[in-house]
Amino acid sequence: MAVHGTTLASQRSQAWLRPFLLTTGFGGAIAVRIAIGGVAVRQSAAAGLAFAAVLACLTSMYPPRTNPGRRTLGYGILGALCLVVPILILRLPLVNSAMGGGYLAWAAVVSLVALAEEAFLRGTLFDALSRSFGSVTTTIICAALFALLHLPLYGIAAVPLDFIVGLWLGYLRLRSGSWLAPGIAHTLTDLVSWWLR
Repeated sequence: MAVHGTTLASQRSQAWLRPFLLTTGFGGAIAVRIAIGGVAVRQSAAAGLAFAAVLACLTSMYPPRTNPGRRTLGYGILGALCLVVPILILRLPLVNSAMGGGYLAWAAVVSLVALAEEAFLRGTLFDALSRSFGSVTTTIICAALFALLHLPLYGIAAVPLDFIVGLWLGYLRLRSGSWLAPGIAHTLTDLVSWWLR
């Protein structure tokens, strides 16, 4: 009986170890991004790429479920439309139609960062946390981490909006069963944001 109790205790500690290590690594990724980007962290391609690289390493340790398919693609595109259309309607007069000015290089960096964030937050970390907390609580935790990661980029005023966007991306994860749907939505939304600057 003691052996069975020891096995359960070991399983419980292992269930908490992976989320703890992943969350600690996530904090380290944010610290690396801030250290490289400094006061210009938002504009620093090097900081964004370093951040994405650390997240990719963490994700590769525990690869998430992917489930590609039409359903995932559909939820990703729908998710992006729901995020982008209200902004476009409100800011239409401010849309910059110029394609120049380094859009392609910027788009490559932004896409890598968005996909790395989603593969980690709504993929690897989501899978690890949901075993202990369930999907709803995990969605909220990942949304909070999503909001906190954007704090150095956009300031405290953006945290509530980023939290709501994080909840939406989590909902897409739950509905599609894959991190790819929020990955598509996040990437497309970021790519459109060029014209809203």
